[in-house]
Amino acid sequence: MPYARISLRKGKPPQYLRALADGIHQAMVECIAVPPKDRFQVIHQHEAEEMIIDPDYGGGPRSDDFVLVTLHLGRPRTKEAKAALYARMAERLSASPGLAPADLMVMLIDGEMDNWSFSHGRQASQLPPEALRP
Repeated sequence: MPYARISLRKGKPPQYLRALADGIHQAMVECIAVPPKDRFQVIHQHEAEEMIIDPDYGGGPRSDDFVLVTLHLGRPRTKEAKAALYARMAERLSASPGLAPADLMVMLIDGEMDNWSFSHGRQASQLPPEALRP
């Protein structure tokens, strides 16, 4: 059950935001074996002064269209799967909604199932396996 936090500057129309969310999710389905219905995404929009971003660090140049995607994963993925995810996400978001690959930054955070509670105050690791299938 990955959780995606998508951060960008305010001002994009709803269709753009939906295309971002859809492209990110589809890349996760294709590259890191996320079930299609397993979707938890939150979009955070910020004022320009709330995002202090080095325009050139690690690639760039970045524009005002910069998007930071933070994925919290319930289990680690292989180095190869992560590399495929980054490349596929950049490809998908370039096609729709037209995000330049230099404006995409992705961070993955691996975790244990004991760090998650999906509902009812229970640790995810205490749930039967069938409860974790969409």
